[in-house]
Amino acid sequence: MEILALTLDIIGKVMVAYTALAVHHRVRNEHKIDGAVFKIMKREMIVGVLGIATMIAGYVFHIIK
Repeated sequence: MEILALTLDIIGKVMVAYTALAVHHRVRNEHKIDGAVFKIMKREMIVGVLGIATMIAGYVFHIIK
């Protein structure tokens, strides 16, 4: 159970970090925000939310161990 909690925690942190970096990279390279950029940013936001959910799941597993 401990390994699962730690695994979910690190996966969540990496997903959230990736999402933040990806959004900044996209805006920096595009120099404009159009429909395509908004579509990609929405997908990256979903990845970020999933990352937060895995961190919460990891926390729950830590608590119930």
